[in-house]
Amino acid sequence: MIPIIITVILVVIIAKGIRIIPQSKAYVVERLGAYHRTMQTGLHYVIPFIERTANNVSLKEIVKDFAPQPVITKDNVTMQIDTVVYFQITDPKLYTYGVEDPINAIENLTATTLRNIIGELELDETLTSRDVINTKMRSILDEATDPWGVKVNRVEVKNILPPKDIQESMEKQMRAERERREAILKAEGEKKAAILIAEGEKESMILRADAAKQSKIKQAEGEAEAIVKIQEATAQGLKLLKDAKMDEAVLKLKSYEAMVDVANGNSTKIIVPSDLQGLVTAGTVLKETLEKKEK
Repeated sequence: MIPIIITVILVVIIAKGIRIIPQSKAYVVERLGAYHRTMQTGLHYVIPFIERTANNVSLKEIVKDFAPQPVITKDNVTMQIDTVVYFQITDPKLYTYGVEDPINAIENLTATTLRNIIGELELDETLTSRDVINTKMRSILDEATDPWGVKVNRVEVKNILPPKDIQESMEKQMRAERERREAILKAEGEKKAAILIAEGEKESMILRADAAKQSKIKQAEGEAEAIVKIQEATAQGLKLLKDAKMDEAVLKLKSYEAMVDVANGNSTKIIVPSDLQGLVTAGTVLKETLEKKEK
């Protein structure tokens, strides 16, 4: 019975010393109170009562958002600034034995570094130089934490909170600047609109004048063409009358027709032309001519 109990105790003791280290973890092992080794990912064994795990460390990148810190600028303005630090443990042994409470040490180091950097800048520079502040802080923190087995990858200034009176002054200044820009843009818009309207009116007047000019030209050309057509028609009629050798007879016939129109009217007086005999002769000639054409 006793051997069985001893065997069980030994099995339990042996099983208790088995360690399985997960990914992105590292265990610091001490033997009899002194650092012995660092166990990485995989299966390991720790001798019970002789060795112990002093610390288990995450090798992942760690993000710490530290509380706002009061800082004073070069022009004596007190403001609150909070930072975010991205760091990674590169040496578990140094991280375990290098400093007491590494996270608190990094936070205090971040606060003092931030105060030193902001103390060299004025308010306006602080508000517009975040990249400069981030770069300087990362460089200083990375160098300072190297003995602790920590590598600082990034530092970001999260919020910069000036005093309330300065915030109100900045808001008024920004509001005045926006109103100034708005007034400039409005004036430029009105100027461009006036220019466009003037150009439009100018082009409209030019087009109307050109249209009137073209209309007069077309009208004059039409009148000239009409006059030419009338003259051509008159010349053609005279030519036809001349070719028919009826110039005198036609004139006398027209005179006769005019007399008939007068006689058929309401006039109370009739003026008889002196060349009545010639008119009769012309009528006789016209009658004979028409009879010959009918035959």
